[in-house]
Amino acid sequence: MADTQEFRIEKDSLGEVQVPAHALWGAQTQRAVQNFPISGMHPYPAFVWAQATIKRAAAQVNLDLGQFKDRQIGDHIVTGQQIAQAVMDAADEVIAGKWNDHFVVDPFQAGAGTSHNMNVNEVIANRANQMLGFQITDPAKPVSPNDHVNMAQSTNDTIPTAIRLGCLWRLDELLDALRGLQQAFEQKAVEFDDVVKSGRTHLQDAVPVRLGQEFGAYAKAIERDADKIESAAEGLRRLGIGGTATGTGLNAHPEYHARMVRTLSDLTGLTLYESDNLFESMQSMGDAVFFSGAIRTLAQDLARISNDIRLLSSGPSTGLDEIRLPAVQPGSSIMPGKVNPVLAEMMNMTMYHVMGNDLTVLMAGQAGQMELNVMMPIIAHNLFEMMHVTIGAVNAYTAKMVVGIAANREKAEGWLAKNAILVTALNPIIGYLKGAEVAKKAMASNRSILDVVVELGYMTEDEAREALNPRAMTEGGIAEA
Repeated sequence: MADTQEFRIEKDSLGEVQVPAHALWGAQTQRAVQNFPISGMHPYPAFVWAQATIKRAAAQVNLDLGQFKDRQIGDHIVTGQQIAQAVMDAADEVIAGKWNDHFVVDPFQAGAGTSHNMNVNEVIANRANQMLGFQITDPAKPVSPNDHVNMAQSTNDTIPTAIRLGCLWRLDELLDALRGLQQAFEQKAVEFDDVVKSGRTHLQDAVPVRLGQEFGAYAKAIERDADKIESAAEGLRRLGIGGTATGTGLNAHPEYHARMVRTLSDLTGLTLYESDNLFESMQSMGDAVFFSGAIRTLAQDLARISNDIRLLSSGPSTGLDEIRLPAVQPGSSIMPGKVNPVLAEMMNMTMYHVMGNDLTVLMAGQAGQMELNVMMPIIAHNLFEMMHVTIGAVNAYTAKMVVGIAANREKAEGWLAKNAILVTALNPIIGYLKGAEVAKKAMASNRSILDVVVELGYMTEDEAREALNPRAMTEGGIAEA
């Protein structure tokens, strides 16, 4: 049995519970720790920051609205002003990350997020009591986690609000990472613009493209995906804080909702809006699902592009070998000299994980009933995880791979010289059927299209050379005889 000096006794509505002596959390958090030893994971900092910011704003708004009352603790009177200020000061410390180790509830927890909400309430309350000169072990303390830190709030409106704020908190960081990748691809598009190579459709030879055009397309895809994410985030700016338990605003001052949105905007520097329907804001996770879907769209593009990069760099002796990737680590424990496309492989794995997270968000989003979605804890965790791993993956991908990609001009142009599909450019001149005849004979005899079309008498050599200019083929238009 553990030494009882390592614990203190806390009470809640269910009775007594042992809480680690050093912990700022209290009984309800400890019950959650005991009830949900699921993953060993703790909440993402974005979730803690967002929830603490809500508590900070609520204390300020409720103080301004005259909701804090004086309390007598023994012979000492603690004013409502002092209680509110202590809550705000304690919340500021949590916002700054000072007490991150005290947020210990597993993401897989009781529905709606009551355990996370109470974890934040209890830490802020205990820290506020310390600031007012009381010990955590004192039998009577002025600041209550429910009556003061959670004043005019419910788990049901703070958790969806925290999901929105937490995503917006890292939005710029995610967009900056994507813009950096976009710019890196754009630089490669310029660098590789004069490398004319074989295009490929169905993984088979196709008409020529420039390597720069391929990389320019990657840049444009990332740009558009970033725009989608930024646009989807607009819905997250609409806050339902003040709906309290079901959307009615029970126990909240009539001015509380509007003042909370303004105060949260001031505290965070974020552009935030009042909800036009508090009931919808509590019932529906649609904005979160939509935002998750935008990240999923990015994920499928990043996975697709990474597969292209793996194919383009394949070999080198027996693959396409049209680009060379930076060698960042040995590729095999048994084959000396082997170097693998590890950053592209990392990106594939990360984006598959993101897609799985998105599926969970989608399913959890539709799992709400009536006035509440009880699946919010996993929606929160997965959204924050999606953003976290995407930011890390994109930054590493850009810095350690994309900026160092080099073109293998000799190999790329060498494949193009053997590509019988160049005959496509002759269709407007000699027709499709004759073109097919030329291509078939060229492939069978391992000769060039130019040699065969001239030999068959369909074009002169000068005409064929002009029509079969690979660079011109990448610029569109119709070849002239």
